[in-house]
Amino acid sequence: MTTTAATGSERSPAAELAARFDLRAPPEGFTDDPFPIYRALREHEPVRRMPDGSIFLTRHADLEAVYKDTTTFSSDKRVEFAPKYGDSPLFRHHTTSLVFNDPPLHTRVRKILAGALNPRAVSALEANVEALVDRLIQAMAKRGEIDLIDDFAAAIPIEVIGNLLAIPHGEREPLRDWSLAILGALEPVLAPEQMQRGNQAVSDFLAYLETLVARRRQTPGDPDKDVLTRLILGEADGDRLSEAELLQNCIFILNAGHETTTNLIGNALWLIDRWPTERARLIADPGLARLAVEEALRVESSNQLGNRITTAATAIGDVALEAGTRVTLCIGAANRDPVVFADPDRFDVGRQPNRHLGYASGPHQCVGMAVARLEGRIAVGRFLARFPCYRLTGTAIRTGRLRFRGFQSLPAILE
Repeated sequence: MTTTAATGSERSPAAELAARFDLRAPPEGFTDDPFPIYRALREHEPVRRMPDGSIFLTRHADLEAVYKDTTTFSSDKRVEFAPKYGDSPLFRHHTTSLVFNDPPLHTRVRKILAGALNPRAVSALEANVEALVDRLIQAMAKRGEIDLIDDFAAAIPIEVIGNLLAIPHGEREPLRDWSLAILGALEPVLAPEQMQRGNQAVSDFLAYLETLVARRRQTPGDPDKDVLTRLILGEADGDRLSEAELLQNCIFILNAGHETTTNLIGNALWLIDRWPTERARLIADPGLARLAVEEALRVESSNQLGNRITTAATAIGDVALEAGTRVTLCIGAANRDPVVFADPDRFDVGRQPNRHLGYASGPHQCVGMAVARLEGRIAVGRFLARFPCYRLTGTAIRTGRLRFRGFQSLPAILE
């Protein structure tokens, strides 16, 4: 249903919250704690029509159905992004990268990326990720007071992706800022400076990648370990990415694996600090680190929102949708749906099964999720083993984003 049966003063506070919600003008404090509003929407307006005509979905079952129906619910963003970005570097990037395309282009690009991120390549990362995490832990131990984001969570995915693409260490400094600027331009409402920063980041990143790819073509790496070499070579059947597809999807690999994995690690350590009983379980049984990472992805989903557009008239529940209707998938709400998850607001490091949608579902399920899971498990497990009594201190500062949920700063004392 889209409206509550009660009206005016008869509405409950939760129904009022749902009835007033507008993603383009969220209430104060929403980015700090959106979950009461998500709960109200699930209960009262699970298929919520926004003032701009778009649809906002909060039920797990509805998201799963949309994810699986790529024919009716398109990921192609050319129509949606043209008025938002105009003819710009951001428009060309987002409409060429894997995540914002439909089959057959999506299928072809995904096949090549999945071949590059094969189990052998991911397995080969483990020792290097462990060594990286141990180096960061050693450096933090000498200081005692640290920022869990700058000093730990953000440092891991940048290095891992840099290693996957074999980017020289001396050339990695701009990567994080480029990624933050490009992803920041995906927010529902943009300030002019966000647009400018995003476009400049795409342009600068492309200019760098052109030189990197030219060098790699001249001196190829091991395609079993060097993802960029594998992408350049393409598949054994001769299927290759065009030059534009190659460059834009290298940007996509960084963006997809950087901020979301930083958020995953930071959110997990924040949750562990807030739930002392679950911290004690993890310390007593370090093998639970894998499940704890999945639970952190559920409770504090790194990626809160996804988008689709209808290609034909359809319906979700009893709500009719015309062709061309924009649909927002609220992953953060679906991952706390009590129909699927018992005691959904509880952080349970042993939760099984855990059918969260933190990596989406269906054909668009995250192509790099094995890498993210590896990073999360090693980072959280080894950090807690070394600093079982760490505690957060000072002021935790959130990024303030609607689409991506995480922290900009997370001060901590290591004991």
